[in-house]
Amino acid sequence: MNTPRRAASPVLAGVRAAATVLAAAFAGVVGAVAFLSLRIARRAVTPGPRVADVAVHGFDTGAQTITLSRTPDTVLPGRYGLFTAGSEHYLKLGAVLAEDGDRVRRKLLTQVGSSTQIGPYAVFSGWYYERAEELHLPFTTEFIDAPVGPCPAWLFPAEDPSADTWVVAVHGRGTTRAEVLRAVPVLHEAGMPVLCVSYRNDGEAPASRSGRYGLGATEWRDVDAAVAWALEHGALRIVLMGWSMGGAIVLQEALNSPHSAEIAGIVLESPVVDWRLVLGYQARELRVPSPLTRIAMGALRGGWSSRVVRRGDPISLDDLDIVARARELTHPILLLHSDDDGFVPAEASHRLAAERPDLVTMESFRTARHTKLWNFDERRWNGAIRGWLAARGVVSETARGGAEA
Repeated sequence: MNTPRRAASPVLAGVRAAATVLAAAFAGVVGAVAFLSLRIARRAVTPGPRVADVAVHGFDTGAQTITLSRTPDTVLPGRYGLFTAGSEHYLKLGAVLAEDGDRVRRKLLTQVGSSTQIGPYAVFSGWYYERAEELHLPFTTEFIDAPVGPCPAWLFPAEDPSADTWVVAVHGRGTTRAEVLRAVPVLHEAGMPVLCVSYRNDGEAPASRSGRYGLGATEWRDVDAAVAWALEHGALRIVLMGWSMGGAIVLQEALNSPHSAEIAGIVLESPVVDWRLVLGYQARELRVPSPLTRIAMGALRGGWSSRVVRRGDPISLDDLDIVARARELTHPILLLHSDDDGFVPAEASHRLAAERPDLVTMESFRTARHTKLWNFDERRWNGAIRGWLAARGVVSETARGGAEA
């Protein structure tokens, strides 16, 4: 005889219902956390347009001045550039003329007329030079046969056609090879040919299959192709130079390249030495909770999440941690970084210098911000590079004399 099932008590039914609601709510929270984490990770590897970061409050065509919102960058002394939103104008900026609590007035070094359209928002930049022609030095446009296809580069030859120590200069994230033009005059003066390169997904070189950054883990192969090209065209030794993410790229090149023996040294400007530190810093600036940041970092190196984030291979943040891999380095390094960088903390640079004092020469700046060290103190920046090249014997005796003059 079948025993009739007893109906669940109202209390038990209530507990089950509450558990179902809690489970659904928990699943929703987990889903939301996963979604936000993937968005954070995807933002780190997705190329995008420049984001306007200053307001333009007006300009005076008679006095040739411009008034901008006051930020830690717009009050910096020196020469800078301004990408104006909504127009094709790139303006060169000179000295700070006046400032108050929320505005700063600077000298315009680019002549503007009453018909010039500027603003209302713009991007404050350390580039200064926008085109190779502005340096008034001989150059050619070359195309490097990289794994992703032909990558454009500017070659500034040395005055001495027999010069055999070349510089391969690598720009940072979200920029183009124009960023590195500031370094060309001092390197040209030192008697070195300079190859200003592009790499996958930077808007000038071909896109990769994923269309996203590898944070240095993939881009170094395009730089390696540029190194090979230089060696095929007269170089015997190579100095690698990288800005910001370009620093991460050249460090991967130095560690992985089959041409490592030909690398004479490395110059790093505001470099990414440890991506975990940078991503953590940026997340805190955006007030992202630490657990989300850790999940986002995991998404970069995980299998399924990496495909969602990058549509490509996972990124090993361990491989990109050069402090942890400091003992693997074999090349002398000049490291220039501002302690108030504001984007890529200098902490990892200091750690690397402490780990390898035999290889790393650290030039610490203050107030100069991210990738604006040349703009802030051109004389010191140039002098540090000249002195390091001479001390390391990177340039020939003839070129060294010119660099020290």
